[in-house]
Amino acid sequence: MGMGKKICSVFVLSILLVGQCLARPVLFGRSEGMEFQVEEIAGGLGIPWGMTFLDSDRLLFTEREGRISILHLSTGKRTVLQGGPKVWNQGQGGMLDAAVPKGFAAGDWVYFTYSKDEEGRGVTTLARAHITGEMLRGWQELLVTRSATTTSHHFGSRIAFDGQGHLFFTVGDRGNRPNGQDLTTHAGSILRLNLDGSIPEDNPYANGKGLAEIWSYGHRNPQGIAYDLTNNRLWSSEHGPRGGDEINLIVAGGNYGWPIVSHGKEYWGPIRVGEATSKPGMVDPVKVYIPSIAPGSLLLYSGKAFGKWRGNLFLGAMVLRHLNRVVLDDAGRAIKEERLLEDLKERIRAVVESPEGWLYLSTDSGRILCLRPKS
Repeated sequence: MGMGKKICSVFVLSILLVGQCLARPVLFGRSEGMEFQVEEIAGGLGIPWGMTFLDSDRLLFTEREGRISILHLSTGKRTVLQGGPKVWNQGQGGMLDAAVPKGFAAGDWVYFTYSKDEEGRGVTTLARAHITGEMLRGWQELLVTRSATTTSHHFGSRIAFDGQGHLFFTVGDRGNRPNGQDLTTHAGSILRLNLDGSIPEDNPYANGKGLAEIWSYGHRNPQGIAYDLTNNRLWSSEHGPRGGDEINLIVAGGNYGWPIVSHGKEYWGPIRVGEATSKPGMVDPVKVYIPSIAPGSLLLYSGKAFGKWRGNLFLGAMVLRHLNRVVLDDAGRAIKEERLLEDLKERIRAVVESPEGWLYLSTDSGRILCLRPKS
């Protein structure tokens, strides 16, 4: 190959790499001896709440105000999809998560959660649709949860898939603490459904002792969920009150204690919430954050681009404004924590992994960032 062809090939490769994560470096860092850089690939958005990769070039994201869009990473072009639902955009409600199962191909179902108006009250809702061009088609509501309250917070609303034909999604207590221990409401629970919205026969309360969709309960506001396909484990992160954010390993039928058990305090004073930090019959958290970090979404990292992070959990932190990394041992115990990207001073809302193993982050300031190995 001649020198001219070599230079041309290097130039084209550079353009392709820049296109995959439009280069505007904003931060450099190091972790476990690995160097990384953070680049801004989109800005000026609303609040990008949920993100999911449709393929290596198309990042679908939601904005809480109600929009659903696709960001084309090779060009930076944004396509706003038509045909989405009317959302209950109040407080913490609006257009929330978006997710696709492993093995997703063009034309498959894309899953969404959002808050829906039900006679002036917001309810967490699960739906799915196909994408054709710039349209969402065949929109189906799979479950309008029994979670209606007049409050405008604690919708939960993250989605995960187990690779066995089921999905999980979270519903917060909707600001009504007794909901956490009430099996006649979906509020304060993690739910499990078949991909078509039907109820699996082996759900723990399919026998009628509670709402059949419930997988676990006793949750306050779980805004993170991730399924470990290798070890068949379901992880969740949730907001505590003042102090007491949690990472939990979720088991079928588990009671996670809220509001009877909590590590947090009342917002109005130094008074403990609940009766204790642990009680028989209630599942203890794997990790507790005191003071609160205000965790966003949850990611179990593959290790594709950063080998030493393999099997780590990543959470966005909205109050303490960083990317939180948690190292787990083989038994699922949290043995180490690292706080990354503190210099950004951003409320990190969502974290997803690209097909090549880069981390994409959304912030409440309206940015989408890419964390990848340093060039």
